[in-house]
Amino acid sequence: MAKYSYELKKEVVDAYNNDEGSYRYLAKKFKIPNKAPIQRWVNNYNAFGDDGLRHPPKNGIYSFQKKLSVVELYLSSEISYQELAIQEGIINPNMIANWVQRFRAGGPDALRPHKKGRKKTMNSYKEKSSSTSVEASVDASADHIKELEDELLKLRIENAFLKELRRLRLEDEAEMRERRESLTVSEDSSN
Repeated sequence: MAKYSYELKKEVVDAYNNDEGSYRYLAKKFKIPNKAPIQRWVNNYNAFGDDGLRHPPKNGIYSFQKKLSVVELYLSSEISYQELAIQEGIINPNMIANWVQRFRAGGPDALRPHKKGRKKTMNSYKEKSSSTSVEASVDASADHIKELEDELLKLRIENAFLKELRRLRLEDEAEMRERRESLTVSEDSSN
């Protein structure tokens, strides 16, 4: 994916806002492969101002709870990644798509931050082994509680999703019933 400078993005957005052409025309004029980045830049500029055109900071780390709530909101509503990103103040909607994909593949744990770097050496292992068994049992029970909380959260999200799906199906069935009734009424009145 090509990186575009803030100045170019600003120039393109200003051109669009000054009615100098459509997304497609501006893409050709500024030699951008397609219109999608321009649409995203205009939406981000309208939502966040100049900050929407700047690259997000590299350390823009979101908490596990924030990621989970955004994924839950996406799965339980009929909202696009772009709209959700604007609503939640996230400049890059692709980040939300990534979170949803990771959640679907690995559940809530896939959204947790991962430790980076090399694993600790054997010396730290020896230090850990000398700790008491009480600490180990506390750690094990804390891990078990964490696993149970994650499972509960996953089930709540799944439940919300299924409820929304059921609501949509019931709405569709009601519409179909109304259509059938209106057709039978119109057939009866024509006879």
